[in-house]
Amino acid sequence: MGKLDRFRRNKSIEGPLSSISDLMSGLMIIFLFIAVSFMSRVVDENIQIKKQQETVENIVTTYEETKVSIYDDLYSEFKDDMKYWNMEIDKDGTIRFKEPDIFFEKGKSDLKPEFEDMLDSFFPRYINLIYENHKDKVEAIRIEGHTSSEWEENATKKESYFKNMELSQDRTRNVLEYIMNIKSILKYEDWLIDKITANGMSYSKRVMNDNTENKEASRRVEFKVITNSEETINEILDNYND
Repeated sequence: MGKLDRFRRNKSIEGPLSSISDLMSGLMIIFLFIAVSFMSRVVDENIQIKKQQETVENIVTTYEETKVSIYDDLYSEFKDDMKYWNMEIDKDGTIRFKEPDIFFEKGKSDLKPEFEDMLDSFFPRYINLIYENHKDKVEAIRIEGHTSSEWEENATKKESYFKNMELSQDRTRNVLEYIMNIKSILKYEDWLIDKITANGMSYSKRVMNDNTENKEASRRVEFKVITNSEETINEILDNYND
């Protein structure tokens, strides 16, 4: 009976220990699956982060390369005319005419003959260069008219803003109408109708020097190329999502 009792006692102890061991093994397997899943998730997230970084880098590179290319072409074409026309070219490809007395009479929207002569020389070369070299990258071409904040002496700030808005819109519309009727650019007419716009900016983008408005510099006409960077971004994002 003594041996039988010991055997029974050992079996009764072994039963709970075996259950605990099985439970621990099961928990270890569960923890192992959790760890593997977590590690896999971390790896996936790292891959995603790397793809996002590459996407951003591609976007920035594409945008910068396009702008640099446009600037280089414009500078090469117009470098000998810039001083004579009092014109400058920004690094983003914006062309700025800074001789307000040549453009329009004060408070008027009709183009002066001097400005018409300038546009006759400038715009056909400008649009030929943009179209032949960069048309697939162009979303829009904007003609922007900018004024100073000046108006009648007793005008309020808001009245001055809207009066200058009307003036700048009339001026840019007249510029657009004039250049669209230059005979040598008729072959680009359909493309330009889809791309070019006239935008009166009033004095919303004044030129300031030490918090003081530079009224002469604020009065200007600008030609801006807006690239289709959004479409490029979407293409990159599509590749990223594949």
